[in-house]
Amino acid sequence: MKNRLANQIICVILTVAFLGFFACSSDSGSTPVVTPVTKTLKVNVSSVEFLTSGNSSGISITTNVDAWTMSSSDTSWIQISKTSGTSGTTSVSITATANTTTTARSATITVSSSQAPSVLIAITQPGVVPPVTDLYPSYNTNPIAADATGMSSSAVQLAAKIKLGWNIGNTLEATGGETAWGNPKVTKALIDLVKANGFNAIRIPCSWNQNLANTTTAQIKADWLARVKEVVQYCVDNDMYVLVNIHWDGGWLENNCTNAKKVENNAKQKAFWEQIATSLRDFDEHLLFASANEPNVDDATQMDVLNSYHQTFIDAVRSTGGKNAYRTLVVQGPSTDIEKTNKLMTTLPTDKVANRLMAEVHFYPYQFTLMTKDETWGKMFYYWGAGNHSTTDTAHNPTWGEEADIDKFFLLMKNQFVDKGIPVILGEFGAIKRTNLTGNDLTLHLKSRADFLKYVVKSSKLNGLIPFYWDAGNLGVNTMSLFDRSNNTVYDAQALTGLLDGLK
Repeated sequence: MKNRLANQIICVILTVAFLGFFACSSDSGSTPVVTPVTKTLKVNVSSVEFLTSGNSSGISITTNVDAWTMSSSDTSWIQISKTSGTSGTTSVSITATANTTTTARSATITVSSSQAPSVLIAITQPGVVPPVTDLYPSYNTNPIAADATGMSSSAVQLAAKIKLGWNIGNTLEATGGETAWGNPKVTKALIDLVKANGFNAIRIPCSWNQNLANTTTAQIKADWLARVKEVVQYCVDNDMYVLVNIHWDGGWLENNCTNAKKVENNAKQKAFWEQIATSLRDFDEHLLFASANEPNVDDATQMDVLNSYHQTFIDAVRSTGGKNAYRTLVVQGPSTDIEKTNKLMTTLPTDKVANRLMAEVHFYPYQFTLMTKDETWGKMFYYWGAGNHSTTDTAHNPTWGEEADIDKFFLLMKNQFVDKGIPVILGEFGAIKRTNLTGNDLTLHLKSRADFLKYVVKSSKLNGLIPFYWDAGNLGVNTMSLFDRSNNTVYDAQALTGLLDGLK
């Protein structure tokens, strides 16, 4: 009993002493426990792909280490603007020289510190594209001497002659054939109707890849070449200017502005344009050729590939001789998007003939012109322009893309190209007709749409752009058609009047 009591007393004493120890250790006068700060070394990219021609790329290093260093595994073609630094955020420029070989090359840049794990940046650069002549046979089998007859106008002079253009949309580019997307075959009567209603130019979107006699050799069917030539003749017979392109065409070019497809697509571009250009060589300056439609491009590397496609197009057309030696040729900006074109299309391909190039962009402010349902990120715009905002349906009033934005966008093209002697084709524009609206909403929408079309044409002309309205031929809700092609009559007089008013 006494031993057990003694043990209990000892336990109490030890417990009090133990608690007292923690009380002392938590006293304000004691040394606090310090948690160590984790050191990090971060770079905003993990890889950089340079152009074959060489270029620079900026990276950012953010760290709390005391010091870091940067080195490259190959300094023969990689230069680094800053090889060391301290805590904070530092910008560094990495530059690659031109790769003059056909072999792609790579390197690794290492950012390291004794206080944090190293960071690796993978560097790649494609080689020079080898000649494309071996993938398909040459179709420039009968080049002829240059012929300047009927080809006296420069691109600038030609642009001044084109007032207003119209697209034969969803027809000669339709997958499955000319009538596969619901439109009748193009007739001379249709072209006569378009000319009689104020247009003096026609853009003919064309497919070629689905119209091959031999896919192995990229030979285009003779009857398809003849059909396109027939439609061009309808236009020229009406003293109209006409633009023939390679349109979406299954996306073989448009969706593949990549180094992986560069050789293959340049070969096909060359084969196609040698055949197209030879077939249409005898038309005078009323005929223009366009390299592509809306090539998907988002960065400088893809733009470099697109420029190679354009260069192949120009060289192929010129090589056929005759009037093609002087023909005005049109090259498309990245995605034909004005802002991307302003940022990425800083140079044009070279041409052995001076002053015979034009650039092309398209213009569809999405929420007003194409959007067909409200989304969580934004609503459709039913109305457009000063004085046309709804007081009862304010949720569908526009918040961008009106007069000031149009002027701003078109001025970019004027400054970038037009003022330097390079006319700009506004190859597509338009706005869907929302006839599912009713009453005052429909009336205000239709007026907005006509005012939009008028303003696009007016601002185009003021900034030196050449407007071509997009007409896909289908009728009804959410369409853009001006003409009923089944009976060759005007379908949308209000929109047509808006376009023509823009010329006044």
